[in-house]
Amino acid sequence: MEFTQRQIAVGDGQAIQMRLFAPPGRIKAGVLIAAAMGVSQTFYAAFAGWLAAQGFLVATFDYRGIGLSRRGGLRDLDTDILAWARHDCAAAIAAMDEQIDGRPLYWIGHSLGGQILPFVPGNDRVAKMVTIATGSGYWRENAPRLRRMAWWLWYVAAPVATTICGYFPGRRLRKVGDLPAGVMWQWRRWCLDPDYAAGAEGPDARQAYAALALPIVSLSFTDDEFMSARNTEALHGSYSGAPRRMKRLAPAEVGARRIGHFGFFRRDFEDTLWRCHLLPELV
Repeated sequence: MEFTQRQIAVGDGQAIQMRLFAPPGRIKAGVLIAAAMGVSQTFYAAFAGWLAAQGFLVATFDYRGIGLSRRGGLRDLDTDILAWARHDCAAAIAAMDEQIDGRPLYWIGHSLGGQILPFVPGNDRVAKMVTIATGSGYWRENAPRLRRMAWWLWYVAAPVATTICGYFPGRRLRKVGDLPAGVMWQWRRWCLDPDYAAGAEGPDARQAYAALALPIVSLSFTDDEFMSARNTEALHGSYSGAPRRMKRLAPAEVGARRIGHFGFFRRDFEDTLWRCHLLPELV
């Protein structure tokens, strides 16, 4: 799969890396893929290349401190999730807007990527959001497998490791991946609040969720090891001003043994999840 890579200034002295996957002919629309927490844009390359072959100009990008946008150590990186949204995601939308000449722009948000659009300046440029395996991270409503370890993560591992190291050493702990300290502290606050970001960030955040008015399609999976059905319903319930369509799929419905939290983006699902369940939404 071919792509071009470029550096995008994000307006506060920082920059992120973006990859553009261009279609072979006329551009139908733009697609911006917003990654899950701690996941590099390289994870989405096969999916982005396939979408480009369907006629879309597709962009992937890394939040500052993550993947290709990481520059050196994380101890001195002063950022949090809201900075990712307000600066990095906003710059990604602006960069795509320059490329697609007024055509529709679709936002595909994987997990965290489907949670943060309300905080992104310029989100009115997005025609539709498709969320993949996205829900609230409130730990008491997590899927059983995650809930068993969530208390230890949020009350022991995360605060202790982040304080000692100056960032969250997730790679060494085999949890999520390395994250800037500000990101981890803020994410922890969200996951400990029953209303997740809408509760932890106060009334303005709740209003931002309610104010998002674009159509939203949720694709979630019964075997997601992180997000329960309740997580998914709770997060999308915050989008009270948006027309929402919820599709919860079992692996057997697409002839698979497993999908989980990350499986949607495997090329194995090109003819099922990608072509049958995702592509019809990008119209």
